[in-house]
Amino acid sequence: MLFSYNQCITLYGNDYQIKKQLDKKNIYKLEKGIYSDREYEPELAIISMKYPYAVFGMDSAFYYQGLTDTIPGIYHLVTNKDATKIRDKRVKQTFEQPEYFSAGIEDKRYNGIKIKVYSRERMLVDLIRFKKNFSFDYYKEIINRYRNITYELDIQEVQEYAYVLPKTNLILDALESEVF
Repeated sequence: MLFSYNQCITLYGNDYQIKKQLDKKNIYKLEKGIYSDREYEPELAIISMKYPYAVFGMDSAFYYQGLTDTIPGIYHLVTNKDATKIRDKRVKQTFEQPEYFSAGIEDKRYNGIKIKVYSRERMLVDLIRFKKNFSFDYYKEIINRYRNITYELDIQEVQEYAYVLPKTNLILDALESEVF
């Protein structure tokens, strides 16, 4: 189980006691401010705990939502535009306007790890919004996956995101011609 530094202070009382627990190997320091009762933890769990204000988006969300088999080389995290810059080589950060940031966030379990990720409906709209950022083959792979799961999608939710997020007309046209 992962613990933050503050959780360790609550459990053990102070820095000295934390160091004693580390020496006894009751807990392990995985990264600055991240501790565990196990020597190894999945990197995804560490990233989720380290950046609780961020949401997995773009390539990461497509992968965690089962829309592509391509494992992202880095973690794609979306934050509010007012958030602090993430200085982590494993992370690519995208800033979103506050009025758009919270649309479509869901908690999901991926391999037993709780993560915050954008919904498939939100990611469909983002796929079209940021079409120019993807290779043609990658875009087509994901669009084809969406075509195969149209019956699982909440179409009304997709339309709501299309109206709330920028590029409404482009999104609605692409949904009509490419997906539904």
